[in-house]
Amino acid sequence: DFISVTCGAGGTGKQAKTTDIAYLIQQKYGITSLAHLTCVGSKKDEIYEQLGRLRLLGVENILALRGDIPSGDAGLSGDYLYVKQLIADLRGEGFCIGAAAYPEGHIDCESDELNIRHLYEKQQAGADFFITQLFFDNAVFYRFYEMALAKGINLPIMAGIMPMYSRSQVEKMIFMCAASLPSAMIKLLNKYKDSPKDMMKAGVEYASEQISDLLAHGVDGIHFYAMNKPDIARMMAENIYANR
Repeated sequence: DFISVTCGAGGTGKQAKTTDIAYLIQQKYGITSLAHLTCVGSKKDEIYEQLGRLRLLGVENILALRGDIPSGDAGLSGDYLYVKQLIADLRGEGFCIGAAAYPEGHIDCESDELNIRHLYEKQQAGADFFITQLFFDNAVFYRFYEMALAKGINLPIMAGIMPMYSRSQVEKMIFMCAASLPSAMIKLLNKYKDSPKDMMKAGVEYASEQISDLLAHGVDGIHFYAMNKPDIARMMAENIYANR
């Protein structure tokens, strides 16, 4: 088990906060942490400086990400155009390396074939495991998983699950991640649109059912997007353990 610590793109200041929180999680709570590391707009010396600090504080696990390109394409001025380049640099530094996977394709990706090719390139660069972007339809994940296997991808792929807690949150995820909505979720959104409390409860139950189905199908692992909402995280944990 681990707790992942996110990082916004845009320099060493935000990464320093990520490193500090990852260290605190391990030291205070004794839980393994996974520090997100973005490379867009970064120079190699900046990345290696951040790696040195992570190593010094005993943070051994990194989720390697490109990060969102700032407006005006300013991010292209750095030393990294693709996250596979970051992964290759991390490979020789003694870290356990995670990378992102996109069951419905990255929002900038043009086809399923290209999406799987990018995943394979991350594996070849030296990734140890994958964590998927959130999805609301397990059938989408199973299709993606089979495509990855057919391409020769043999690393663990952890399924990313985010419970819905408001209509606006779901709409934001659709816009940001191009996540599709199955009919069952659309019905829940319409049914509880005027009741935030019931919406949150229904969202937790829906996500719990997703996880139960994934576990029954032998998924490699679950990554829960808590979004800094401890109450929802607690409810999810209780549901999952009650159903095991």
